[in-house]
Amino acid sequence: MKKLLLGAALTLASMAVSAASLEVYKSPTCGCCIKWVEHMRENGFDVKVHETQNLQPIKEKAGLRAGLGSCHTAFIDGYTIEGHVPAKEVKRLLEERPEAVGLTVPAMPIGSPGMEMGDRQDPYQVLLFDDKGTRVYAQY
Repeated sequence: MKKLLLGAALTLASMAVSAASLEVYKSPTCGCCIKWVEHMRENGFDVKVHETQNLQPIKEKAGLRAGLGSCHTAFIDGYTIEGHVPAKEVKRLLEERPEAVGLTVPAMPIGSPGMEMGDRQDPYQVLLFDDKGTRVYAQY
């Protein structure tokens, strides 16, 4: 019975996460961004893609400071998602609802979602950020 209830709770949580639309802003020519969008869709997110040649105004709107940027910027349910953040961490963010601007994986680390290169997996961090600073949210 406990397993059944837990399964139902996880299903409901998964449905709640996918109810919010992920708005992604990316360059029309970026292949790794397309792969990240596919990763998010495979993990239950409704994704809307907006292609633009100039991401700088989007990144400024997102509240990104120097050193936090990557190749694409997304918004979901009041949060900014910058770069190759794993879907698992976005789901966690939406479940925990911390006071923050959002999550970022600065740069483009090999092995992060959308940046796969065979078996290579460089270590990287997912950072939670706000206007005061950052803290490590997850490590890979």
